[in-house]
Amino acid sequence: MSSTEKVAALVRLGQYLAGNDQALQIAKDKASQANGWFTPEFIDLALQNICRYYLDESKLTAWLQSYSGNGTVQAPRLVGIVAAGNIPLVCFHDWLCGFLSGHKVRLKLSSKDVVLMQHILDKVNEWYPAFAEQTVVMDMLKNCDAYIATGSNNSARYFQYYFAQYPNIIRRNRTSVAILDGTETPEELTALADDAMLYFGLGCRNVTKVFVPENYNFEPLLKAFRKYDYLADYHKFKNNYDYNLALLLLNSSPYMTNDCLLLHESPSLFSPISMLHYSYYTDYATQAQELQGHEDLQCLVGHGFTPFGTAQQPSLYDYADGIDTMKFLVDLTKE
Repeated sequence: MSSTEKVAALVRLGQYLAGNDQALQIAKDKASQANGWFTPEFIDLALQNICRYYLDESKLTAWLQSYSGNGTVQAPRLVGIVAAGNIPLVCFHDWLCGFLSGHKVRLKLSSKDVVLMQHILDKVNEWYPAFAEQTVVMDMLKNCDAYIATGSNNSARYFQYYFAQYPNIIRRNRTSVAILDGTETPEELTALADDAMLYFGLGCRNVTKVFVPENYNFEPLLKAFRKYDYLADYHKFKNNYDYNLALLLLNSSPYMTNDCLLLHESPSLFSPISMLHYSYYTDYATQAQELQGHEDLQCLVGHGFTPFGTAQQPSLYDYADGIDTMKFLVDLTKE
C-alpha cells in the first residue's frame, strides 16, 4: 500500500479509538484490570492524545513529507521493537513509524501493556488482512536486522550487549523537569500539575523535579497541585505516598505536603511516585543552560521551553531521547 493508503488506514483507526465501540470498551476495561496504574481516565487520555496528535490526516501527511519516499522504504527489513509499559500505549509511536515505513515489525510488548496494543493490531488486521504479516507480536526477538528497545538503565545495558552488532536505538531511563522563575500564573501552575501528575508521574515526559529561585513561595504551587487530590483515592498511589512520607519522618527530612503530594529538596532529578523534588538556583539563565541537553532529561518545562501543560502531549516530531525514529528506519535500507 502507498503511504496515502496507510495514512487513510490510520485515520480510520483514529476514528475508531475516538469512538465508543463495545469491543474497544471491553479492551479498555481489560487493560485497566490487568494493570492497576492504567486507570480508565488515563487510558482515555492516552487514546485522546494519540488520536489528536498522531492520527490526524493533515499532521501525518505533513510529517511524512519531510522524509524521502514519504517515509516508505523499497526494501523492507526485519525490525524488532522492545516496548516499554510505564504508561498506556507508550510504544504506539514506535509501531506507527514501523508501520508507515513498510518494514516488517516484530514487536515484543511489555507485560504491563499488552491488552490495548494487541487490540489495536487485531483491529487493523481485521480491516486490512494484508497488514497481518507486517506486524507480529513475539515473546522473544531473534534474527532481526535492526532493533529499537526501550527499558530501564539496567535493561539498556543488556540491549547494548545483545544488539550491538545491529543498527539500533537503545533507550534508558529519562525524566523531565521544570524551571520556574516565580512569575508563573495560577493557570500555568495548574498546567504544571498536569505535567507532573498525569499517569501518576510514571512517564519519562512527566516532571519529577522543579528548579525554583531562592526564597520561592511554594504555597501557590501546592495549591495548584490540589487538582490531583483525588489520586489519593487510588490505593497504589496512596501506598506510595504513605511509604515516602514515613521515610521522610524516620529520617527527619524536611518536606512540604498538600496531603496528596510531597515536596522534598533533593539533588536528584528523579523522584518516586507521589513526590516532587525541588532545588534552588541563583541565576535562571545559568540553570537553564545546565539543564538543556542534559542526558537524563526528556523535557524541560518552563517559559521559553516546553510550555506548561504540554509535556504529556507529544507530537509526531517529538521523538524519545531526541532520536528521529522514522529517519533511523528510512536509512536502514541505505546501509
